[in-house]
Amino acid sequence: MQPIAEADFVIIGSGSAGSAMAYRLSEDGKHSVIVIEYGGTDAGPLIQMPSALSIPLNMPLYDWGFASEPEPHLNGRVLATPRGKVIGGSSSINGMVYVRGHARDFDHWAEEGASGWSFADVLPYFKRMEDSDGGEAGWRGRGGPLHVQRGARRNPLYAAFVEAGKEAGFELTDDYNGAKQEGFGPMEQTIKDGRRWSAANAYLRPALKRPNVSLLKGFARRVVIENQRAVGVEIEARKQIQLVKAKREVIVAASSINSPKILMLSGIGPAAHLKANGIEVVADRRGVGANLQDHLELYIQQESTRPITLNSVLNPLSKALIGARWLFFKSGLGATNHFEAAAFVRSAAGVDYPDIQYHFIPAAVRYDGKKAAMGHGFQAHVGPMRSKSRGSVTLRSPDPWAKPMIQFNYMSHPDDWRDFRHCIRLTREIFGQAAFDPFRGKEISPGKDVQSDEQLDGFIRDHVESAYHPCGTCRMGRADDPTSVVDPECRVIGVDGLRVADSSIFPRITNGNLNAPSIMTGEKASDHILGRTPLAPSNQEPWINPRWQESDR
Repeated sequence: MQPIAEADFVIIGSGSAGSAMAYRLSEDGKHSVIVIEYGGTDAGPLIQMPSALSIPLNMPLYDWGFASEPEPHLNGRVLATPRGKVIGGSSSINGMVYVRGHARDFDHWAEEGASGWSFADVLPYFKRMEDSDGGEAGWRGRGGPLHVQRGARRNPLYAAFVEAGKEAGFELTDDYNGAKQEGFGPMEQTIKDGRRWSAANAYLRPALKRPNVSLLKGFARRVVIENQRAVGVEIEARKQIQLVKAKREVIVAASSINSPKILMLSGIGPAAHLKANGIEVVADRRGVGANLQDHLELYIQQESTRPITLNSVLNPLSKALIGARWLFFKSGLGATNHFEAAAFVRSAAGVDYPDIQYHFIPAAVRYDGKKAAMGHGFQAHVGPMRSKSRGSVTLRSPDPWAKPMIQFNYMSHPDDWRDFRHCIRLTREIFGQAAFDPFRGKEISPGKDVQSDEQLDGFIRDHVESAYHPCGTCRMGRADDPTSVVDPECRVIGVDGLRVADSSIFPRITNGNLNAPSIMTGEKASDHILGRTPLAPSNQEPWINPRWQESDR
C-alpha cells in the first residue's frame, strides 16, 4: 500500500481524549498530526442544543450502535452501549455532565501499577484543561479549553433535592469537583454560551485551524506493525483500503469498545483468541478487551403534586418554542441538560469515600427521551460507583466491520444487588424528607408495593440501565504485569511507536461520569508522548469525612 498521508502522530478517533491530544501535540507547531475519524460533522441543533441530548444518542448517524450480548444476570436483556461516531466522539452525544472523579480513585490507579497517575499527579491536568465558572478557588482551572458551568437551578425541585439530602443528615458540597466531592449540591455541565461544549468545540476546532493538524475521514481497520513497531494505520475510505503513515507514533483513542477491537485486529491481544480468528499474533496481551467496567443506574420516579416539572413542556408546541428560543438566543430550557443538582454519598460506615452517585432532574422521563410519566413528576438517577462485576470486549470475527462482542456481566457479583437495594431505599428516604412535602405525590417507580429484597431485585433486573460509562479494556499498569496493556506512559507493552489513551486505559472506573477523566487522559498522555516532564504534582489535600468509620453521613 502506498501511503495517502503522513504525519508525525496519527490519532485514531476524534473523541474526548483524541481531540485533546490533537490540540496539545500540535500546540508548539513542531509536529504534524492527523486525526482519523469515521463519523461526520457535529454541526446542527440536535448535537449543539444541550436539552436535545437524548436525540443523537439514538441516531445511527452519530452512534456506532453497539449493544451488549444478552446479559445473564438481567434475564438475558440486551443493553444499548452507545459510542459517538461523529466529530468529538462520545463527548458530542453524552449528557454533558462534568465530574472529575474522586481523589481516591486516582490514588487507587497508582496503587494498581499506574504510577504517576495518583490524584496529586492528575489534578494539575484537570486544572490545565478547565475554564471553570463558579468552582472552588485554588482547586479549579481558569482559561483552559474546556468550559465548565453550573445550571441556573430555577426550578424549586433542585433546591428541594439538596435540602432533602441535608435533612437526611448528609453533607452539602458547593463544588464536588473541588476539595469535597461528598455531599449534595449543584451539578456541573460542559456547556458554553448555551451550546454543548464537546471536545470537538473545545479542542479539535481550534487545533484544526493550525497548519500542522488535519482531519481524515476514514474507517480505521487496524494498526500496521512492522518488526514490532507501529508504522501507520490501515483505513478504508471511499471503498478503498489505504495507509496513513506515522513518522513517530500511532495513538489509539477510539473508545473502550473500539480501541481493544482495533488492537486485536492488529495482532495485539490474547493469543488464543487472535489465533481462533486467524489473526497473526504480534503481542500476546491477555488484558486487551478484559476488565470491562461500567456504571449502572436506576430511575427512581415520584409524582409531583404541582405542575412545575418539565413534563409540561414535552408537547410539540412547547418543544418548538424552546427550540426557537435556543436557536435565536441560545437561552432558555434548550440551553441546559437539566442535570443541575447532584449528590455523591457513601453507602455505609467504613466506606471512606462516596460510592453512590445521584443525578436529579425535575421530570419523570427516560434518558432516551421515551416514556414520560403521565402528569407531572421528578426523578433521581442513582447507582453504585464501584461494582465488582467485570466483563469483556472480544472479536465477533476478523472482519473489521463486524461489531465486537460486548459482555458486561452486569450484576454478576452479589454485592451489586445489596448495593442497588440500598440505593433504592436511600432514595425513598431522601424523597420522604420534609423538603419534598410541598411537591411529593405517589411513587411512580418502582412503586410503593415493591418493598422486599426479592421485589427490589426483580425491579433491578428488569429496569436497571447503563449510565454509558464503559472503560477499562486496555488497562494501564506495570509493564511486568501480564494483565496490563499499556504502561504508565500509555505505551502498548510489546510494541514500539504505539500508545492507547482514552477511557479504555482506566485500571478501575472513577466516580461519576467519564468525559472529564477521559479528556484529562488525553491531556496527560500528550506530555508523555512529547517526552515532556509531567506537570508538578499538587500538594492539595482532598476532604475525607472525619466520620467515615462511624457513619454513612
